[in-house]
Amino acid sequence: MEMKVSPALVLCVSVTVHLALPQHQLRPLPSDHLPVPDLEEDPNPAFEPGERDLLPHFLRRKLGGSFDPLYSSIGPPTRGNGSEVTQEGIGVTGPMPREFQELNLAELKVGPKTQRRVRRWLWSYTRCSVQRVWKDLGVRFWPRYLKEGRCGYERSCSLPEGMFCKPIESASVSLLRWHCRGSRGLKSCAWIRARYPVISRCGCAC
Repeated sequence: MEMKVSPALVLCVSVTVHLALPQHQLRPLPSDHLPVPDLEEDPNPAFEPGERDLLPHFLRRKLGGSFDPLYSSIGPPTRGNGSEVTQEGIGVTGPMPREFQELNLAELKVGPKTQRRVRRWLWSYTRCSVQRVWKDLGVRFWPRYLKEGRCGYERSCSLPEGMFCKPIESASVSLLRWHCRGSRGLKSCAWIRARYPVISRCGCAC
């Protein structure tokens, strides 16, 4: 499920996974930061799944139709199967958004053709792409590898400067999370379903 905002408002509201202590009893909680930061896992291997818990056919059946090969990978992604960093939304193809078409450029004192070029340049300059990169979530997630989105923060996307590319839409990817209850001596562990949020669209915002 995606959350959407009006392009005119460019309001940044996002949901992510925040994990609370103790570390071997982590459960998703609401937060306002995307992409999800690296999780601080309990290093004790007693809280990790064993070989019998990592059988692919068992986990595929448990996740069912929610498995999304576009955003998740069972094994380490390699060049040629989607491991490359990709950029979405860089070009300015398609119809120009209404807010750029309605820009009043009369003060430039140039012809209609030049005004169209200026509008197209402004559209390109303020457009924010989504960078797709693979992230290793560790053995306590399945599928272990997730393709998450990031927004570019290298430069301002507004004129005058002051606004930057930030997440304005997110989508959730269904995964399995290894979850343990109790102490080391009396613990109970099992795979539970989790929805991991990823950035699906970036926009220019303050």
